[in-house]
Amino acid sequence: MYTSIVPNHRQLIIQEMKYYAFIHYGINTFTDKEWGNGREEESLFNPKNQDTDQWCRAIADAGMKGIILTCKHHDGFCLWPTQTTEHSIKNSPYKNGEGDVVQEVANSCKKYGLKFGVYLSPWDRNADCYGTPEYNDFYIKQLTELLTNYGEIFMLWLDGACGAKEDGKPVQKYDFERIWTTAIELQPDIVMSGCAPDVRWIGNESGKTRESEWNVVPKFQYEQQNFVANCQTDHDMKKFQQRCQDIMLPDMGSREFLSHFDEFMWYPAEVDVSIREGWFYHLTQSPKSLHHLMKIYYNSVGNNSLMLLNIPPDKNGLLDERDIERLREMGQWIKKEDDLVIDNVKIERSTDGFNIKMTFEKQSVDRIRISEDTTKSQRVECFFIYSDKNKIYEGTIIGFSKIAIFEPIVTDNLIIKILECRKEPYIEKIEVVATGSYRVK
Repeated sequence: MYTSIVPNHRQLIIQEMKYYAFIHYGINTFTDKEWGNGREEESLFNPKNQDTDQWCRAIADAGMKGIILTCKHHDGFCLWPTQTTEHSIKNSPYKNGEGDVVQEVANSCKKYGLKFGVYLSPWDRNADCYGTPEYNDFYIKQLTELLTNYGEIFMLWLDGACGAKEDGKPVQKYDFERIWTTAIELQPDIVMSGCAPDVRWIGNESGKTRESEWNVVPKFQYEQQNFVANCQTDHDMKKFQQRCQDIMLPDMGSREFLSHFDEFMWYPAEVDVSIREGWFYHLTQSPKSLHHLMKIYYNSVGNNSLMLLNIPPDKNGLLDERDIERLREMGQWIKKEDDLVIDNVKIERSTDGFNIKMTFEKQSVDRIRISEDTTKSQRVECFFIYSDKNKIYEGTIIGFSKIAIFEPIVTDNLIIKILECRKEPYIEKIEVVATGSYRVK
């Protein structure tokens, strides 16, 4: 019944966070590109008014719990004064070569109560040793600098993008096992996402999610983001599975689907999306609408997934005021939902746990926030919500975070009936929310 599959302690940490930020910032910010070629002059990086406090204040106001900074993107330019390459901030005019953006962001995160994480691109279009075994040593040195000099790091984000053939270089064989082992040795509580064992990519960058998002899935080959069962190497490379093919399947965790596999793992999904069209800042682009972003929020945080929202600073080192306003709007709605949680709800559970009754002072309500105790795995497969014997909601999974939104109804009681479950259910938290929060149309 797959109930022996549970999260590790790092996964429990990120499930509690649920919602955090990406910051794409670097040489591409100054060249108006998404992917740099690694040949850019270091002198291009020269923000005149960089203010990482502004970034963190806006992100905290949006209700997010942490920030992941692109310390090095595919162009190889490092936002800290690394000892591994000259292609870094130490050779830029920013603060006369004495700047360290990684340190500035880490300090600002601490000031605003945010956790700090790092993105370190395995693909490096500048490093001469890329495509050779020596590159793995080079990468580990960079990773070690980041994980030993900047305090507690909550996440390492590993991007799988690689276009080495475009540069006339061989494809690098990354030593991912060494990367993961090094990260945990240096930061025991670090969560690893992307081509990594703790958190998986949702399968797109547009914010689309599955109706039923399962944490218990077939065992993955992390670096390929494909199931292990589909990753056997074949000498005929035409037969080799395409990378990221399995991660996009519409069903990854139903009982019927899992019956075709022998090995399983706990692997929660992360919805990564940018507030704008691009990941880096481009003057011609505008932020997505509030409705668009709130829909992604409820389809991810409200549907057993994590949300990673990217906000890119501009050439001056500042977030665009339009983006800040959008973050403020999101934060206000998220806080309003928190403020509308009803106090003094009486909860009665049937002996088997399949029926849960909530009673409270009569008023208009329009949602319930529910979570399972995932230390007992993810179990609920189908549930209904009733009020006075009237069914007002039908749902599938719950997992570590479910926000069940229904039409506003004036009542003093609600009942959750669990119809399908992998053995008995373990519901950890139930919150009834009064009407007045954001409603996705």
